[in-house]
Amino acid sequence: MTGRNHFELLGLPAVFDLELTDLTARYRSLQQQLHPDRHAGGSDTDRRLALQLTASLNDAYQTLRDPVRRARYLLQLQGMTTDDDNDTRMQPEFLMEQMELRERLADLHRHDDPRTQLAELASRTERLMQEKIAAFRLAHARGRDGLDQARNAMREMQFVDKLRREIDEREEELA
Repeated sequence: MTGRNHFELLGLPAVFDLELTDLTARYRSLQQQLHPDRHAGGSDTDRRLALQLTASLNDAYQTLRDPVRRARYLLQLQGMTTDDDNDTRMQPEFLMEQMELRERLADLHRHDDPRTQLAELASRTERLMQEKIAAFRLAHARGRDGLDQARNAMREMQFVDKLRREIDEREEELA
């Protein structure tokens, strides 16, 4: 099992669109088989290997269940560099929209009904995420010819995902 990529480890095809219930079922099944407690009576090597495989399995599951992390991982498997946080080449329209959404989030306290405003922001952000996922899916399906566009869509997904997390934090603060 060692040396396999996340998809291979879980017995899944290396594709963006995964059935999350299948992913979870495969993860839980492997987790039961590999759990270190099942190897407590084994040798030190067996126990250490079980721990390493469990850690790999957990990492694989966490990566593949999240669409942003899954997109990044798929690009990495295809040799794309995805960790250049200094690369800010993005569509100006996208960046302007991000600034506007962040300003709206920052100005929530000025509204009479911040919960409604926050719900509208969350809804708009979710639609934006679905658009970016669709753009990634389309570009990635083009293979090598679409990798640059897929990388750009993944980077935009990261921005939108960060905004979603900030919205979630604000929702918790308002609760």
